[in-house]
Amino acid sequence: MLRPMSPHVDLSYTVDLLLRLLNTPSPTGFTEGAIALAERELSAMGLQGERTKKGALRWTLPGTSGGRHLTFSAHVDTLGAMVKSIKPNGRLTLTRLGGYDWHSIEGEYVQVHTQAGNTISGTIVLTRQSIHVYADASTTKRDADSLEVRLDERTASDDDTRALGVQVGDFVSFDPRAQHLPSGHIKSRHLDNKAAAAILLAVTRALHGAALPHTVTMYLSTYEEVGHGAAHGIPDTTDELIAVDMAALGEGQNGSEHHVTLCVKDSTGPYDHALGNRLRAVAHDAGIDLRPDIYPHYGSDASAAWAAGGDYPAALIGPGVDASHAYERTHEDALRATADLIVAYVTSP
Repeated sequence: MLRPMSPHVDLSYTVDLLLRLLNTPSPTGFTEGAIALAERELSAMGLQGERTKKGALRWTLPGTSGGRHLTFSAHVDTLGAMVKSIKPNGRLTLTRLGGYDWHSIEGEYVQVHTQAGNTISGTIVLTRQSIHVYADASTTKRDADSLEVRLDERTASDDDTRALGVQVGDFVSFDPRAQHLPSGHIKSRHLDNKAAAAILLAVTRALHGAALPHTVTMYLSTYEEVGHGAAHGIPDTTDELIAVDMAALGEGQNGSEHHVTLCVKDSTGPYDHALGNRLRAVAHDAGIDLRPDIYPHYGSDASAAWAAGGDYPAALIGPGVDASHAYERTHEDALRATADLIVAYVTSP
């Protein structure tokens, strides 16, 4: 049974929405389904979002006069691929969308999204897959040349595959295999960053209609995985930008699947020290165990917004997610803690 997330945010709603987002394909450049889902959720709350020309979605909860304008960003675009070429045997080569290791997608089920709006299922396999046939199957380097998509259709040539409607440039999404387990764990591809998107919508649902001391804008970007998601679209009146994204876990890291993390530095450099300290102080007062951490191979919407000239302090928080950019896992505890921190921060003086 789900425990209450906080007096404000409904954990059951958050997890249900997260699972629906996870099961909505949205590789970078193909995010219409996820953005439309978010718009439907806002409509059910009596709110309406605004799309940027770039395809991002934002909405604002008004605050009292004299308060700050706080913007929170998350992204709905995920890792994925596009069809690079159609091979003479009818199979497909891929080009990556986002920064993942090729070995992490071997054996994954995929959907090819055609220009006609159809989907064709397939599996990512080695070009020399069968261990009974190829002695080097276990030692072959996994890369764009050695992996291909085997379509689940009767196709033995490039002409057969083209007759199915498949073209170079078609988007390819990975099966998330999303599960919510009795232990409270959620495991799936693409928790980066649909976990944060679900949290922002759940926080909105909880706070809509409340008297807030600060104006709060929520921003869902669509190109974060390729580095320029929030380079445009953050409101000009923003006083503080807080990116909400997954916290990477691993040996030597300080976070966990059960906590919210404050990233103080990533590959782009340190985030704003004073804003980070304000988040720490609010977390302390609210009894939230906020874990500071550093990610050496990471960038966020906040760093993209800064690189584009954003003139505001920026910070990065998020739920701990294990095995980032592979088959990921988090826990209800981390969703709860992240939502609690956002609620505590936007309602503090």
